Amino acid sequence: MAIQNDQSHGIEKTTSAWKDFLSLIKIGIVNSNLITTFTGLWLALYFTGESFIVHIDKVIFALLGSALIIAGSCAINNYYDRDIDHIMQRTKSRPTVTGRITPAQVLALGLGFILLGTVLLGLTSITAAVIGLIGVFTYVVLYTMWTKRQYTINTVVGSISGAVPPLIGWAAITELNTVAWVLFFIMFIWQPPHFLALAMKRCEEYREAGIPMLPVVHGFGITKRQMMVWVACLLPLPFYLYSLGIGFIILATLLNIGWLILALSGLKIKDDLKWAKWMFIYSLNYLTILFVAMVIFAI
Repeated sequence: MAIQNDQSHGIEKTTSAWKDFLSLIKIGIVNSNLITTFTGLWLALYFTGESFIVHIDKVIFALLGSALIIAGSCAINNYYDRDIDHIMQRTKSRPTVTGRITPAQVLALGLGFILLGTVLLGLTSITAAVIGLIGVFTYVVLYTMWTKRQYTINTVVGSISGAVPPLIGWAAITELNTVAWVLFFIMFIWQPPHFLALAMKRCEEYREAGIPMLPVVHGFGITKRQMMVWVACLLPLPFYLYSLGIGFIILATLLNIGWLILALSGLKIKDDLKWAKWMFIYSLNYLTILFVAMVIFAI
């Protein structure tokens, strides 16, 4: 019986350690960015007429490299924010807050992942590695260490790093062109309304932590209007991807119009937090559907 208890305790510790690791690297962010990285890869192969199998090594290196630099950057973000994460309900159970992983271990893991990821990206192309490092610098230095705690524009600055994965995927295969930059701008413009919706939902937590998110500093009214403008800016972008066919343009335009209608409804809806929840959920589904559709229409 004692042996069984010891085994059970060992399994629980292993499970807990794995959960801590996934929390540390923000696995949700890693997974969502891998979708856009793969889409960049896939479309680069499609538009250059290259074979997926022939370039399978670059595909694997690009996906692994992207995952590692994103995970490493997120780990360093957790390392840097450990002094304020205990204040927010969403982040107070992170292993950097609970002490289950030491700061030195987190920093070493983050830097090690970024180094290894950069090397793997370099095996695809120097451009892909450079873009990856630009993303790391933007997220770790410009966002985490500088603007996050000082300016409401922090969301926009952070959006740059979140928009580079499709560029990494594309650059791993071929030189960047207009389509690659359209993918970048879709991701860049998508992020402010997505994260501002989250900021509205967690407004009081951000206020308590002293983070100057837009709804904290300027209120929900201005935040909602800015979100509407960002969503409206997505409308013309699908037309630059006309090579994917009329079916894709129609689908993407319907998704954009649907999101814009939801955004405009914020002018009348009095329950701001409920509206923010709908905007957040729509943004997640929007991103998944749009980028999966790009891959499907390019088959």
